[in-house]
Amino acid sequence: MPKLVIGEADIYYEEAGQGPDLLLVPGLSGLGAFWTHQVEEFKRDFRVITHDHRGAGQSTHSRIRYSVEQMADDVLRLMDRLGIAAAHLVGHSTGGAIGQVIAQDHPGRLQSLVLSATWAGRDPFFRRLFESRRETLVTSGVEAYLRASVLMLAPPWWIRANDAMLVEQHRRTAAASPPVEVLTSRIDAIVRFDRRARLGEIRTPTLVIVAADDMITPRFYSDELAEHIPAAKLVVLDGGGHFAPSVLPGPYNAAVGAFLRAQDAK
Repeated sequence: MPKLVIGEADIYYEEAGQGPDLLLVPGLSGLGAFWTHQVEEFKRDFRVITHDHRGAGQSTHSRIRYSVEQMADDVLRLMDRLGIAAAHLVGHSTGGAIGQVIAQDHPGRLQSLVLSATWAGRDPFFRRLFESRRETLVTSGVEAYLRASVLMLAPPWWIRANDAMLVEQHRRTAAASPPVEVLTSRIDAIVRFDRRARLGEIRTPTLVIVAADDMITPRFYSDELAEHIPAAKLVVLDGGGHFAPSVLPGPYNAAVGAFLRAQDAK
């Protein structure tokens, strides 16, 4: 299992394909496996790299005060260890927050940026949502947290069609879960995140993409990003919820792939 040491943590990563470097950075779950459908699509044209965040999956479950800036620094250190000077980056949800930090603080490290179902900073909706999810985790445990979360992450029709798969997925995820204190620290990190004031600094070619029925990061967050990032392009998918890359990968991959290939051709 490939792991790289970045300071005090081991980061689990996988790579597939050949070509320009493409980082697929997952959301709060922190699991690189989230991108299964995208890896298969994009490895034909790119060297695709996924990883488990520190505090998730097979990477070190560090007991630290997590922050989006720390997560971004981990991505940069991973790039350094892999010899990547600059890459295309697709960041989903928390991964999109990470992408914003890198684009603002280390713009030379990115060739293009896809902000997928993400947000620029907290507001009352975001705070209330994640306070509720955090409380469920602390008071009822990881399995209850997973069962409740999926009702907001995926469309109802998809949950109905995939009930047995979700039961098994939640069982396996709970069995391999980091300590609750690590999970809550990561939730606290994204609730603190706010980079609204610096969106205008982003000069990296940027695609903002969201599903119209996303309940975690509703479209108005993507509208804000596209409005304030110079020359950003906005794509709104008809459906798929917050997990559109997994739920409806076809339309998602078509839009993201067209953008990435266009940037690479320049």
